[in-house]
Amino acid sequence: MKAGGSKGFPGSYLRLARPKQWTKNGFVLAGVLFAGKALSISHVADALTTFVAFCLLSGAVYAFNDVLDVEEDRKHPLKRLRPVASGEVPVPAAVVYSALLVGGGLALSFYVNLGVLATGLAYLALQAVYTPVLKHIAILDVMSISAGFVIRALAGVAAVAAPISPWLIVCTGLLTLFLGFSKRRHELATLGDGAVVHRKNLRDYSVPMLDEMMNIMISATIIAYTLYTFTVYERQDEIFMMASIPFVVYGVFRYMLLVHRDGGGNPDTLLLADRPLQVSLFLWLVVVGVTIYFL
Repeated sequence: MKAGGSKGFPGSYLRLARPKQWTKNGFVLAGVLFAGKALSISHVADALTTFVAFCLLSGAVYAFNDVLDVEEDRKHPLKRLRPVASGEVPVPAAVVYSALLVGGGLALSFYVNLGVLATGLAYLALQAVYTPVLKHIAILDVMSISAGFVIRALAGVAAVAAPISPWLIVCTGLLTLFLGFSKRRHELATLGDGAVVHRKNLRDYSVPMLDEMMNIMISATIIAYTLYTFTVYERQDEIFMMASIPFVVYGVFRYMLLVHRDGGGNPDTLLLADRPLQVSLFLWLVVVGVTIYFL
């Protein structure tokens, strides 16, 4: 195949939307779970539609970012294999593809309700500032990534028309700050001296500094989630939510172990590859589900 060729849809174009990273949109489903509406078919349908909408929107952002970062990606040992950087998908086609994904994502968001549409537009607005500006500023780059996850969680709340809990914002924000700093650490550890070529703001980070930031965030996440389980419910039988704390503690510590032992990586990649993390997440969901819906 020639360098400028294309493998066509759905192969190269599907990879351009990075479906492996769609697990990040799982934060959208937190709303229907914690609002106690996961047994309602209509609410679950709205939540899943919102999930698909954000998969389309995030896919559009990934595709457009690949267009903007095509030259830098070609210098990266792994990103040079992405469809645009490798020449499988031409740049004009990638731009059109991104626009189509945006249109589909916003259409689905509007179909659910105006609240979901508002969060979808907020997500795109954040990415419009993040890509040209915030991604190049240390600390603000990770805070922007965290804000994207918070918007996803708020979209899930809007999908089921539930009250917005400050605990949802706090826990989501702290956890994703931890994951964001761990991703920066992975980039520094794996790219070495070439890290700055790939991402200029990495010159402002160091592995020891990122370790300190991760330690702060992991402590804050555990404390915030623990306080949530102790204080958010009024009925005595609902304090059994505290039984989910060990799975949260194990999950974040397991992730820390992978970061220091194997270099870490993208949270979505680790979740799909590490069985102990998957088991911990499953057991956490079981405890939370039983507590909210059956006790």
